[in-house]
Amino acid sequence: MSSDLTFALRLADAADAITHSRFRAADLKVERKPDRSPVTDADTAVEDAIRALLAEERPDDAVAGEERGGQVVAGRTWLLDPIDGTKNFLRGVPAWGTLIALIEDGTPIVGVASAPALGKRWWAARGEGAWAAENGGSPRRLAVSGVRDIADAYLSTTDLGSWVEYHSREKYLTLVDACWETRAFGDFWQHCLVAEGVIDLAAEAIVNPWDVAPLRVLVEEAGGRFSDLTGDPTIHGGSALTSNGHLHETALKLLS
Repeated sequence: MSSDLTFALRLADAADAITHSRFRAADLKVERKPDRSPVTDADTAVEDAIRALLAEERPDDAVAGEERGGQVVAGRTWLLDPIDGTKNFLRGVPAWGTLIALIEDGTPIVGVASAPALGKRWWAARGEGAWAAENGGSPRRLAVSGVRDIADAYLSTTDLGSWVEYHSREKYLTLVDACWETRAFGDFWQHCLVAEGVIDLAAEAIVNPWDVAPLRVLVEEAGGRFSDLTGDPTIHGGSALTSNGHLHETALKLLS
């Protein structure tokens, strides 16, 4: 395991200690950001804790995060989403996680998604495969599914309303009708499920780079494919589609 991935897993440990203690806390503090999305005291505490560790052990690396800002720069940037799925977190729904990615020269090379309330963690690094562990158990290597027919595909998204506002509800429903089964596992979790081979497609009409950077590494190292909805494999496209690779072009055509 590379030193960067080992360190990223340590950062996730620090995040889990904070989020686990604040999940379903009676005194959880919730505020609304200018874009009307919620932020809790746990979000900011996690990002501050990770930034402190990065300043101590990776002082030459840049840092960018959802809550404290920053930009992905040339060279090395750690990109942080302290709690992906904050709406779930503040309502007591266990489907949320901390996302940590290392970007090198514009490409994510390390990714960790840690979901302590689900008892799961996923991680990957370029050339080292994609892995997951449950409740601290032994890691298992991940591989995407082998489904090749869209009519047999299992699809997930985050929120149908986002397709109305940012892409096309009708186009998404065209994809839904073409697939075998659909759910809305939402946010990071659905992309992790693609990497595990549990589902075959996950599509989002609106994302930020910190929402998907580690998931791109995870899915690609599991043998799958990541792109925005135009087919560009970028974390900066404002949308996301992950797949087992076999179904990617078909899904893009149905969403175009």
